[in-house]
Amino acid sequence: MKHPPLNLRVSRTFSFVQGMSRRRSIRLTTEGTRFLLFTFGIGLAAINTGNNLFYLLLAMMLSLIVISGLLSEYCLRRLEFHRHVPDLIMANEPTTLTLSVTNRNRHLSSFSLRLLDVVEGQDVDRGLSIHLLPPQSSVLLSYPLLATKRGWIRFQGIRAYTLFPFGLFLKKGLYSTEAHLLVSPPIRPLTLRFVDELVSEGQGQSLPQRGHGTQLYNLRLYQPGDDSRAIHWMTTARTSQLIVRETEAEDQRRITVVLSIVAPEECAPLFERSVTFVASLLWQLTERAYPVRLIIGTEDSGLGSGSAHLLAMLRLLALCERQPPETNGVGHHGAHPPLTHEAERGYTVAVVPWSDQAAPTNMEQADRVLHATQLEELTHAF
Repeated sequence: MKHPPLNLRVSRTFSFVQGMSRRRSIRLTTEGTRFLLFTFGIGLAAINTGNNLFYLLLAMMLSLIVISGLLSEYCLRRLEFHRHVPDLIMANEPTTLTLSVTNRNRHLSSFSLRLLDVVEGQDVDRGLSIHLLPPQSSVLLSYPLLATKRGWIRFQGIRAYTLFPFGLFLKKGLYSTEAHLLVSPPIRPLTLRFVDELVSEGQGQSLPQRGHGTQLYNLRLYQPGDDSRAIHWMTTARTSQLIVRETEAEDQRRITVVLSIVAPEECAPLFERSVTFVASLLWQLTERAYPVRLIIGTEDSGLGSGSAHLLAMLRLLALCERQPPETNGVGHHGAHPPLTHEAERGYTVAVVPWSDQAAPTNMEQADRVLHATQLEELTHAF
């Protein structure tokens, strides 16, 4: 039977110990420090007096220290953590995250576990604790989360610690449960007057389309499967043929929102408020069932409507980053591609948080441009 070389076994042992040192940490508590000092005193008394009773007491205290270390280690061994996060949440809106904990030990339970969330390298106390987790069992924990800024939140892992059984040592273990949570800009209320003006300005951009409405769109011959309630009886009587009345879809005004991402450092607060403003505007337009389109730099959401399309646009807003202007004072060329497809873009609103830049091509094509001064007025309450 062949055995692995000695240096290979040593390397494996060293790797195991090194991995355990990264995942585990232990420190004395105040009670543990006192207990060790007392144990040291009992040891000195046993050596100086030679009394067997002191030796027995010393052996018992040393065994308690060993047992405490072993039991605390078994409490943290073979634990599995699974984090459940949504695809997208909104800033300043409380949400609930869930965490499942499973004890894979076959015979030993875990006691007195305290769980910390490791976010961006920092331990965050969510108030999660488990008093008893039997072997081969799971528990589902939930906790609230309030994100204050948009972008990615990186959850690196879970740090569990226990004082079991005697509170002499604080044993910690780190478990990798890496996950990423995307936070969209918050939604703020906009003045109805501004939204109504914007919609009324875009009425001239509406395109007649077949759909559900009240206005007449077209008359055509009846086809099998058509609703009999749509038959236009006056035309049918006049032509002696079954004629169906088609209606024009209401509120088909297309609105395109273009957000400029070029702004210097001093305009960063206004840029963030502009992102919030665009998210709020898109939210209200979607609530009114208008087809909308968002363009941020080179990113284009395309024209669409409904909640799924709104979530796609909020993802773009959550990930957009401010770009500093070039040294010559002109914004980045190519950061704003020219608008195409006149019928698709419809009425265009450009949001420019920095007014000193040269107007990009798509800003010149916009029907309405909101500059820094107007944005300050519209977002001062944000």
